Amino acid sequence: MKRRHTASSPQYLSRRTALQAGSLGLVGLSTASVAQMRAGAAVSDTPLPKPKAVIYLFLTGGPSQHDTFDMKPDGPAEYKGEFNPISTQTPGIQICEHFPLLAKRSEKWALVRSLTHKENGHDKGTYVMLTGNTVVPPTFRSSKPQPSDLPSIAAIAGFASEQRNNMPPSAILPERIYHSNTGVYPGQFAGMLGPQHEPCWLQCTDKPHAYHDYSGAFPKYLFNLHDGVASDKDDWTFAVPHLTLQEGMLQSRFHDRLSLLKSIDEQRLHLEQAADVSRYDQVCQRVLSLIMDPKVRDAFDVKNADEKTLERYGNNSFGWSLLMARRLIETGVNMVQVNMGNFGSWDLHGNNFPLAKNFLFPPTDRAVSALLDDLDENGLLDSTLIVMAGEFGRTPRIWNVAPKIYKRPGRDHWAPAQSILLAGAGIRGGTVVGSTDRNGAYVETDPQTPENFAATIYDALGIPRNAKWHDITNRPYHIYQADPIRGLT
Repeated sequence: MKRRHTASSPQYLSRRTALQAGSLGLVGLSTASVAQMRAGAAVSDTPLPKPKAVIYLFLTGGPSQHDTFDMKPDGPAEYKGEFNPISTQTPGIQICEHFPLLAKRSEKWALVRSLTHKENGHDKGTYVMLTGNTVVPPTFRSSKPQPSDLPSIAAIAGFASEQRNNMPPSAILPERIYHSNTGVYPGQFAGMLGPQHEPCWLQCTDKPHAYHDYSGAFPKYLFNLHDGVASDKDDWTFAVPHLTLQEGMLQSRFHDRLSLLKSIDEQRLHLEQAADVSRYDQVCQRVLSLIMDPKVRDAFDVKNADEKTLERYGNNSFGWSLLMARRLIETGVNMVQVNMGNFGSWDLHGNNFPLAKNFLFPPTDRAVSALLDDLDENGLLDSTLIVMAGEFGRTPRIWNVAPKIYKRPGRDHWAPAQSILLAGAGIRGGTVVGSTDRNGAYVETDPQTPENFAATIYDALGIPRNAKWHDITNRPYHIYQADPIRGLT
């Protein structure tokens, strides 16, 4: 289980010295204090061991299994769709023609075509796929995260995995999952695990959540969901968190200067409401550790990467996010969740085929392929699990759900079956687990649940099978609710 620093630990003392004087433990930093902190962070200059790490790519809105990784070319015409399958490098495995780069790398990834649950709504579907729990508790409130929510997979991963190199053990970027019609989805946060175990939130977009009216990636791949064309509001900025700190900065300037504290606004909100000094200290220690390490600053500053790297990942918010995730894993973060698309980008009730083909598939194909290659070339793929999933699949039948809103047809929500992609961490490439029926509607073989999915992540992180987490009343809960997905290794 996770190592805890004690009051006698030199690492603990080196940071506590800097957090003095003031009702919340941080009024200013003296030159001596900063020097002590830098000494404590010097371990970042030593080579890191290969991490056991996870990158979770969450496709907000729910991609269609029929149009991605479980195509049914021989099915009924009203189910088949406009796309054709292509062969991958692995004989017998076909995927959508609009994923040509992934098709060439099939020896690096596996598919599970039989993930299933019962929640057809975005809010509950997101909840079960981000918490790894099929049963939604009666205390659940749509678009209203609560302390009584089950903790997210990212929060548990951060709690139960070993902290490395003074880095936060888990992080989420480039923003919270938010839908402007409904609000912030529950299931993303620490919930019952307690606010001190929130993942580190990295807010990388430059607009307030209230103005989230886009879908897709920006620039170039932002689209108008209802019209099925490119967005005329493609003026968003990928605002990399500012990680500089001047010595002797007073508390008010510290808060103004440290835009990184915006990125962990959930922690700060909880902590300020509770006026909990010790928890505030923990967050400040984490933030200051980040700031002091030039390697960490470089990890965040992805837009200043060389042109070849940017082109490789795709010079857009999908590509930048995956490049940042890859750098954070190497720097010391154990789990990074990347929310790929907001405002339900993959929620293609209408205009399914032009939007998927022109705006969603190209940046995803490029960025995920680049991530696989990059990790492999740097010796990190064997120890880093990549998982890609949404909250559910889509209906087999193509139909115009709302003809007055959408110009062309699409597919509705469908929880009984979805396909997920996995790679790295011992995953046997060119593998397919499970299958659906002729129409791609229901699982026929080897059904897998969100609990199996979560267990696969925990297992990749090296979390013991008997590990538990405790709520704020110290009630224990088993981290593993099922076995990891079998047949992948």
